[in-house]
Amino acid sequence: MLSRTKLTQLLLHHHLHRTNIPSTAKTLTTTTNTATSTRDEYFAAIHHVSNIVRRDFYMERTLNKLRITVTPELVYRVLRACSHSPSESLRFFNWARSHHPSYNPTSLEFEQIIKTLADSNNYQPMWNVIEQFKTHHCHVTISPEAISSVIEAYGKHRHVDQAVKVFNKASVFKCDQNNVGLYNSLLFALCESKLFHGAYALIRRMVRKGVSPDKRTYSILVNAWCSNGKMREAQEFLKEMSDKGFSPPVRGRDLLIEGLLNAGFYESAKEMVRKMMKEGFVPDVGTFNALVEVLCKFDEVEFCVGLYHEVCKLGLVPDVNTYKILIPAVSKAGLMDEAFRLLHNSSEDGHKPFPSLYAPIIKALCRRGQFDDAFCFFSDMKMKGHPPNRPVYTMLITMCGRGGRFVEAANYLVEMTEIGLMPMSRCFDMVTDGLKNCGKHDLAKRIEQLEVSARGF
Repeated sequence: MLSRTKLTQLLLHHHLHRTNIPSTAKTLTTTTNTATSTRDEYFAAIHHVSNIVRRDFYMERTLNKLRITVTPELVYRVLRACSHSPSESLRFFNWARSHHPSYNPTSLEFEQIIKTLADSNNYQPMWNVIEQFKTHHCHVTISPEAISSVIEAYGKHRHVDQAVKVFNKASVFKCDQNNVGLYNSLLFALCESKLFHGAYALIRRMVRKGVSPDKRTYSILVNAWCSNGKMREAQEFLKEMSDKGFSPPVRGRDLLIEGLLNAGFYESAKEMVRKMMKEGFVPDVGTFNALVEVLCKFDEVEFCVGLYHEVCKLGLVPDVNTYKILIPAVSKAGLMDEAFRLLHNSSEDGHKPFPSLYAPIIKALCRRGQFDDAFCFFSDMKMKGHPPNRPVYTMLITMCGRGGRFVEAANYLVEMTEIGLMPMSRCFDMVTDGLKNCGKHDLAKRIEQLEVSARGF
C-alpha cells in the first residue's frame, strides 16, 4: 500500500514532467521527493486512487486528504479504470471539477464518463453530463465515437427508439450524421432487437447518402443473421451488395465464417473453412485467427495446428497475431516441439520474438519439470537480443518457487534488480521463505537485504 505522502509525490512528479514549467520549480519538487518516480510507480498510484474511488464510502474526504494535483490525464485514467463503477465514477468526476477550480475538463474525460454511464443504463445522469458539456464547453464537439457509444448502449438494452433519437440528433452535437461509425451503431441497435427489415433499410439509406459501408457494417448484419439461423439471407445480402458495387473489404465467405463463429456454430464454421480449402481458397488471415482463437479455447489445439500447416501450404501468410494465439495454446497443451517450430516460423516470417511469444514456452517447460531446458531457452532468448520484461521474470520466479528451485529464483531476483526491474513483494517473500525452509539462511538474508536496498526502506 502506497503511503499518502508517497502517492502525492508520485502524481505531482509525473504531472510536473508532463507540463511546461520552469526548471527551478522542477528542481524544487525533485528535492522533496525521496526517490525518482518511475512509470510503474505512477500507474501504481493511479491504481491506488482508482481503488479509493471504487471502494471508499467516504471517497471525497479520503481524496482531499491526499492533496493530489488533479490533471486531465489523472482524471481520464481513473475514469477508465473505474468504468464498471458508474456512480462512483460520476462522484469522482464531480469531485475533481468542484474541489479543484484549476482543473478544466477536456472532451476526453467528458466522453469517458458519458460512455461509462451509457453502458450501465444510467441515462438520466448521462444526459445531465451531456448538457453540462454543451453549456460549459460549447466550443468543443463531442466525437462521433462518443455518440456511437450512446447509441450502442441503448441498443444493448433494446431501447431502439432512443437509439434512433440520438442518431437523429447528431447535428445538435455538431457531429456529421453521414458517418459510417454512427450508421454502424444504429445498425447494431436495430439488429440487437432483431429488426432486420429496418436494418436493411438503413443500409439502403447509407448507400443513398453516399456513405460507403465498411467491414463492420457487413459484419454486424451478417453476424445478426447467422445468430438467428438466417444463413440464406446473409448470403443473399452479400451478393446483392456486391452486385451494387459495394464489395466488402474481405470476401463474403470470410464474413460468413466469422458470423458463424460469433453465433457459436463452430462446426459449421470449420466445415466452411474445409470447403474453401478443398476448392483451393484460403481464408483471410483475420478470419483464420478468429477461428483458431475460438477453437483453441475449446481444446481443439491439434486441429488448429493441422489447419495452420494446411493453409500455409495454400499461401496464407500468418501475422503476429496468429502466433500470439497458437504458441500459448500449443505450449499449454504440452506440444513443445510444435511450440518451438511455431516460434521458429514466426522468426522466419520476420516477427521478432517478444516476451508474450516465448514466455508460454518457458512456463510450459517448467510445468513439465524441465527447468534446465527452460533456463537454457531463457538465456538463449536474452543472448539473441530479446530481453524479458517484468511479467516474464515474475512468472519464471514463481514457477521456480513452485518447483522448489529457490536458488535459481534468487538468482533471477538479483538479475531483475540489476537491470532496473523491481520485483514484486510476493516474489521476495516466496524466495526468502523457501530458502529458509531449505536451510539456506545466508542466501535468504542476502535476498532480504536486496529487497530493503531496492525499495529504499
